[in-house]
Amino acid sequence: MSDPDALEGIATPERRQKALGHDGPRAAILGQLAERRLPGAILLHGPQGIGKATFAFEMAAAILVASGDEDAQRVEEQIASLSHPNLFLVRRTLNKTGSKISATISVDQIARRDTGDSHPLRDRLHQTRGRDGYRVAVIDSIDDLTPSAANALLKILEEPPPETIFLLVSHRPGQLLPTIRSRCHSLALRPLDDALVRAILIEQDATLGQAELDRAVALAGGRPRRAFETLALEPESALGALQAWLIDPNRHPAGVALQLADALGADAQSTELSFAREMLDDWMADEARNAAMQPQGRMRLASANELWDKAHALFAEADDINLDMKQTLVAIFDAIRKHAAMTASVSAEHP
Repeated sequence: MSDPDALEGIATPERRQKALGHDGPRAAILGQLAERRLPGAILLHGPQGIGKATFAFEMAAAILVASGDEDAQRVEEQIASLSHPNLFLVRRTLNKTGSKISATISVDQIARRDTGDSHPLRDRLHQTRGRDGYRVAVIDSIDDLTPSAANALLKILEEPPPETIFLLVSHRPGQLLPTIRSRCHSLALRPLDDALVRAILIEQDATLGQAELDRAVALAGGRPRRAFETLALEPESALGALQAWLIDPNRHPAGVALQLADALGADAQSTELSFAREMLDDWMADEARNAAMQPQGRMRLASANELWDKAHALFAEADDINLDMKQTLVAIFDAIRKHAAMTASVSAEHP
């Protein structure tokens, strides 16, 4: 079962199996495993691209080794090839015509018998166990489940097969069914620090130049996947210009924002625009956090919250009715400039 989100030349999560960082969640799961009190379902949530799926397979290997009768090397080899009989993986697959990757995980993959030789997760979990020890089901990601598939999974979680651990990967836990969240032990995974992102890049390609590394790490925002995607972009992309503009939006002439909007909004489906939207999210979230930490930051916080709401409403409207993304970006950049000007004014009044 190929990974629909795989990047060319980058090991998939099941092959990598070793996630840098995430020491707290790792210690929590390994501690519960050592004490034989693992919860039946663990929700691993956090921003996309921080290594949650890799972490899930690392924990799956630890569980299968601790509860089974094979050594770590053998288990890891079987996980890498997705051939371990006690490992079950659900992710997006080719559609029924085989022409492209499906955008969702269907109910057929969870609870109904699909056409062909494959069987849904529920049927496979109720078959005779392939090996001694726990069985581990990884769903990457649970956000991709259709509503009917989510309801089918809920029924399995309500009456789980014995000695079965579910590792559920989520980028947007707030959008999950509350009844599913209530059945899971929740563990938050956070973006990595820059040093770890840099180490992951060097581990993948030791020949990377300093400038490439610095740019990828700066744009990654703690997400190794975004760093790898950045390396695949043209070095002189608009993202670097956006990053420089966000340092001080009012220091640049108004025309710079228009140029950025033209460059980033030309293709609404481009990787660069996706990056830009994440960068804007990060910047606005940082504004709100910084304002909340200031003794006299109430006005700045209110402005940051208003900016967040406006930007997301504009993006949602553009996505829903296919508006011109360039004009959407112009409006958002203008709102950011106004917020930055207000922040500078408040800072001058209260140094």
